[in-house]
Amino acid sequence: MWWIFALLSAFFAALTAILAKIGIKGIDTNLAVAIRTSVILFLTWAIAYFSGGIRNISSINKMNLTFLVLSGITTGLSWLFYFKAIEIGKLSQVAPVDKLSIALTILLSSVILRESIDAKTLIGALLIIGGTLVIIF
Repeated sequence: MWWIFALLSAFFAALTAILAKIGIKGIDTNLAVAIRTSVILFLTWAIAYFSGGIRNISSINKMNLTFLVLSGITTGLSWLFYFKAIEIGKLSQVAPVDKLSIALTILLSSVILRESIDAKTLIGALLIIGGTLVIIF
């Protein structure tokens, strides 16, 4: 079942890239990220409220909050750099390079979270890295 959500995530990420590329024409990319983030802020809080997730807000501890804030900071930085990249580059090149994050996530999940990497996952990560290099050069 997880893979259905992952495929939906990939589909909406692809649409996000196309819509963002169209939406940034003629405006500052930092402003574009601020607008996008404001929409996401409203949407996610509404979903949390209407799905009942807000009821669990008291269960958030310092560690949860610290790592979620750090994740938010890194997400924001990622978006700022991504929008600048799609402003000056071709989306068909920027988006695949951005997906190098998949291989980096595999590596970092092994180092930081001590997750094991099987041969199939390692080969996939190496193919992603190889494909990224082909696109860059």
